Amino acid sequence: MKLAGKRIIITGASSGIGRAAAILLAREGAKLVIGARRETALTALADEIEATGGKAHVCAGDVTSPDYAEELVACAESRLGGLDGAFNNAGTVGEFTAFHDMSDANWDHVLATNLSSAFYAARAQIPHLLKAGGGSLVFTSSFVGHTIGLAGMGAYAAAKAGLNGLTQVLAAEYGAQGLRVNALLPGGTLTEMAGDDAGYHEYVRSIHALKRMAQPEEIARAALFLLSDDASFVTGTAMLADGGNSIFKP
Repeated sequence: MKLAGKRIIITGASSGIGRAAAILLAREGAKLVIGARRETALTALADEIEATGGKAHVCAGDVTSPDYAEELVACAESRLGGLDGAFNNAGTVGEFTAFHDMSDANWDHVLATNLSSAFYAARAQIPHLLKAGGGSLVFTSSFVGHTIGLAGMGAYAAAKAGLNGLTQVLAAEYGAQGLRVNALLPGGTLTEMAGDDAGYHEYVRSIHALKRMAQPEEIARAALFLLSDDASFVTGTAMLADGGNSIFKP
């Protein structure tokens, strides 16, 4: 087991990549605190994990709240006895709209969910990770705002570009204390966030070299790598798991 005994927080765990990661990490021996807004979905996930011998504790809340970041860490300390890693995965795309038509509300919501939440999470988690000797901190970012820009996604691109910059600084600031910090950049993935518009899915497939979208489990395996000792000399990266999106030119 790659994560035997490791104590890990996962946000955005109620569906998609976060849910797949929770199942995979538990199977690899991690003890989990799983977070998202939907408590019912989290409880069902925890029951599923524990039915197969895993350990998962539910802590529902909103990642845009600084208090919730502290609650997740407190749960890890009280229920797991500490913290060895975190997969800060929660995010939102927001509205697809021309930039000059974008509302303040959309800008604020997308930045809060994708970037400010990472600040709150890291600020709460880092002291506990350092207390345990370091560990691994992983953020879900995006190829949007890193390798390409997509029309209508100005707020999302700005947030994810900021997240990649934050990753680099945290990696430089805490590397000497044994903490690795990385961003994981998925390509188009078949999650609730991707919706069910067949035409949109066809377009997304077309901009990937592999000509398909990822399953959530494929991205979860990349997160497993970054959280495990297999990535012991990997820090400060924006690691693409994008199906060749970044190198494919239609």
